[in-house]
Amino acid sequence: MTPRRSFLGLAWLGLGVAAVAEAAWIVASFLKPRQRSPQAGGGLVVAGPSDIFAPGSVTAFPAGRFYLVRLEDGGFLALNRQCTHLGCSVPWDEAAGRFACPCHASAFDLRGDVLAPPAPRPLDLFAVRIENGIVKVDTRAPIRRSAFEPSQVARG
Repeated sequence: MTPRRSFLGLAWLGLGVAAVAEAAWIVASFLKPRQRSPQAGGGLVVAGPSDIFAPGSVTAFPAGRFYLVRLEDGGFLALNRQCTHLGCSVPWDEAAGRFACPCHASAFDLRGDVLAPPAPRPLDLFAVRIENGIVKVDTRAPIRRSAFEPSQVARG
C-alpha cells in the first residue's frame, strides 16, 4: 500500500469516527432531560402592597406570566396568561372588561371563567398569599381548575 493510500484511508477512518461521535452526541442531547431555566421555572413574585391594587382592577405581570386580579370584594386571584384551549397568551381587554384570546376567540371574565368557547375550562391560577399586607404569587406551578370557587380567592 502506498503512503498516499494509507493516508487517505486514515483520513476517511478519522472522518467516520468523528461522524459517529457527533451522531452519538446529538442522540444523547436529545434523550437527556432538559433543565428548566430559572426564568422558565417560575418562583415567588412579590407583587407589592395590597392597598395599591384597586378593587375591580387587573394588573399584568409579564415577567411572571400572570395577571393579578383584585375582585370587587377585595380578594385576589393570580390568573395564568395562557388560554386553556391551545396556550395562546390572553390579553386583558379593559374596554370589554374581559380576557379575550386572539387565537380562537375564547373569552374569560374577571375571575377567569369561560364566557365564550372553545376554551374548555377557566384560566389556571397561581397560588396567592398575603403576608403583612404584601401580595406574593407563587408561579412555580399553575393550579388547574374546572370552575371558580370562592376558596380560590386570597384575602388578607
